[in-house]
Amino acid sequence: MTKTPRIPASPALTLVEPGSAAVPEPPIKLGKAGRRLWDRIQHECNLSDLGAELLLQAAQAQDRAESLRIQIDREGELLQTSRGPKENPLLKAELQAKAFVTRTLHKLAIAEPTRPVGRPPRSMSWQGPDSE
Repeated sequence: MTKTPRIPASPALTLVEPGSAAVPEPPIKLGKAGRRLWDRIQHECNLSDLGAELLLQAAQAQDRAESLRIQIDREGELLQTSRGPKENPLLKAELQAKAFVTRTLHKLAIAEPTRPVGRPPRSMSWQGPDSE
């Protein structure tokens, strides 16, 4: 007769409320805006590995966008030059940082797509001028 190997008893499982686990610390120091994004998403999703790295990149871009917004508010959206008013070039950089955050959150499947995939549905019947 062969003996079956004895499986060691595993520790008891503990039920945890969703989102109640401690939020992991980011690997680098983040500003207020980036830290809010990190904490909010980690609290809900608890990302690790590649997901956490993407979230870290998004949080850094969120900090950058916030910093640019502060500078834009201080300098103004339009700058007076010798040739007349000119759009502040920081506006474009802020928009790029915000777009990066949005794209990254889409890659993480956290943000919902903003437009439907495919063609919009069309009516299958002809509707003439008299039909209502």
